[in-house]
Amino acid sequence: MKIEQIYTGCLAQGAYYITANGEAAIIDPLREVQPYLDRLERDKVKLKYIFETHFHADFVSGHVDLSKETSADIVYGPTAKPEFDAIIATDGQEFTLGNIKIKALHTPGHTMESTTYLLLDENGKEHAIFSGDTLFIGDVGRPDLAQKAAHMTQEQLAATLFHSLRDKIMTLPDDVIVYPAHGAGSACGKNMSKETISTIGNQKATNYALRANMTEAEFIKEVTDGLLPPPAYFGMNVAMNKQGSESFESVLNHGMKAIKAIDFEDVAEDSGALILDTRKNSEFAKGFIPQSINIGIEGDFAPWVGALIADVKQPILLVTETDQEEESVTRLSRVGFDNILGHLDGGFEAWKKAGKEIDTINRISAETFTNEVKIGESKIIDVRKETEYAAEHVEEAFSKPLAYINDWIKDINPKEKFYLHCAGGYRSMIAASILQARGFRNFAEIEGGFNAIAKTTVPKTNFVCQSKTLNT
Repeated sequence: MKIEQIYTGCLAQGAYYITANGEAAIIDPLREVQPYLDRLERDKVKLKYIFETHFHADFVSGHVDLSKETSADIVYGPTAKPEFDAIIATDGQEFTLGNIKIKALHTPGHTMESTTYLLLDENGKEHAIFSGDTLFIGDVGRPDLAQKAAHMTQEQLAATLFHSLRDKIMTLPDDVIVYPAHGAGSACGKNMSKETISTIGNQKATNYALRANMTEAEFIKEVTDGLLPPPAYFGMNVAMNKQGSESFESVLNHGMKAIKAIDFEDVAEDSGALILDTRKNSEFAKGFIPQSINIGIEGDFAPWVGALIADVKQPILLVTETDQEEESVTRLSRVGFDNILGHLDGGFEAWKKAGKEIDTINRISAETFTNEVKIGESKIIDVRKETEYAAEHVEEAFSKPLAYINDWIKDINPKEKFYLHCAGGYRSMIAASILQARGFRNFAEIEGGFNAIAKTTVPKTNFVCQSKTLNT
């Protein structure tokens, strides 16, 4: 028996590849299935089952394509109603894989179909759980995403989750390994650890939601406290996972269409496409196609695309670094953005060589900011998360998280100069590109963000450990 966690950092997502005696199972696969097919062929094993812990909201699964390619059965937990052929497991149902078994434990609460899969080794001993979004390392799944579908309040879902954890998971032996679907950075929880593997015993000792003698009322209050609104694309991804989606290969073929600079602008205007520039923020600042939005491929690309563009049907044209076209299309497809019309042939250099109009961002150094800013008079916008701001910030700065830019942008005075920063420049450049695309040019974005500002003499608040501010 072998278990491999296949972790995708940009989504903070863990898929699992299990083999035993010539048979394999994959849990919560990503959309692009070719790497799994290559692995199966290399290992000379047959894929028997594709287990889904629930209908994912934060990414599009590859379950349907993978089943078509391998004839493996897709398995969901009780109450799931997919619009394609699948095994709907009963609570406690066991599936044989080689000389091991995988047992479905219905653990509703995050969603009503949420199911934890318990792996029993060749001796029938409880070895590991694949907990999906029911149990994370240091946290549990948020109970507010399935309210509409379940016709329940988040408090009722939280109460359901409380009993799932205590009746199905905390009763397992302490040495059982915990393999969750997500780690730190995912919007499916609020306080996940950077660790991606643990044990039941460790989680009982360290996870606030598994605290001994915790009452149901305490659990509900603590789990629902401080939840941020879910990204707008979550509901659309759930629908795609229930209904099935266009094949990844088809999406890739569209996105890999190279469009010459001379035609690019016309295609954008005729289609109403958003021009998405995935280059590094340092390159984007120096020059870009007017009205384009910068979300760098090297950061938390897919989650920010989903949070800020929101509509998965939005037509998109790509501007990328050389040889990053396929990676950009792949990451967009993971979160359901399939309407990719193509990419700029030759990248931004081709645009410049064609003599096309170029825009730039007014990016200044932290040193220039130090010399210019007047605390109490200058307007400073900090686009980091509330917890980062609460931990330490420039005195008199306003907290305006990037995730809410579509709400606070309407309050910006186009005649009042302001300074814009995040932690290191990634998020502030996203914000700067959105602001500029909507006609605001009265700002300076600070290179290096708060990390650079912290090394200057600009007055700052006293640092507070972020772990103390997570629920504020």
